[in-house]
Formats: sequence, C-alpha cells, structure tokens
Amino acid sequence: MAVLDILGAIITLIGSLFLLLGSIGILRMPDVYNRMQAGTKATTLGSMMFLLGLGISYIECGCIGRIVVLILFILFTNPISSHALARAAHHAGIKLADVSIRDCLKDDEQEQKGASV
Repeated sequence: MAVLDILGAIITLIGSLFLLLGSIGILRMPDVYNRMQAGTKATTLGSMMFLLGLGISYIECGCIGRIVVLILFILFTNPISSHALARAAHHAGIKLADVSIRDCLKDDEQEQKGASV
C-alpha cells in the first residue's frame, strides 16, 4: 500500500503543477485566445492527473469508478467548451494580439465567402 500512496502522491503533485502552470499561462498570455488555450490544455491534463493520483492513493475506498467517469467527463467537455467559447469570441469580434501571425478562422471564413459567391 505504501507504494500506491507514494505513486498517487507523485501523480497528484504533477497534476497540481500542471494546474499551477495553467494559471500562470492565463496571466501571461497576450490575448483571450491564447489564455483560453493555455488554461484549457493545462487544466484538462492537470485535473485528470490530480484525480488519477487521488484514485490511486485512495484505491481502497472503491471510488475509482467515479474518478474514471470524472476523468472522461473532463477529457471530453473541457476542449469542446473551450472551442465553443473561442469561436464565440471570434464571432463577437474580439481581436487577436498584435504578436499573432495568422488568423486561420478568419482566412477560412473569407475563403468560404469567396467560394459561395
């Protein structure tokens, strides 16, 4: 059991570090799209690892099934909701940062308008 506790603690710590890095990324990124990307990727992985570490540490509680369901829920919903929010922000006209090189969604929209005319 001590090995599982140590393994769970290490995985939980790594998940916590990803969550910390995600929050730092949200503060440091230049625009809403980069902040959303940094927050989503880091919190998805961080939350999943944190929950997995807890599941390994407390394997005797019988809650591993619930933890797997939570991990799957996070895996599927975080990226989809982030994508929907980013498209809504783009549709609302929120500009990219000045350092951004390319707006692929804008290019695709202009290409579709040109093809339909």
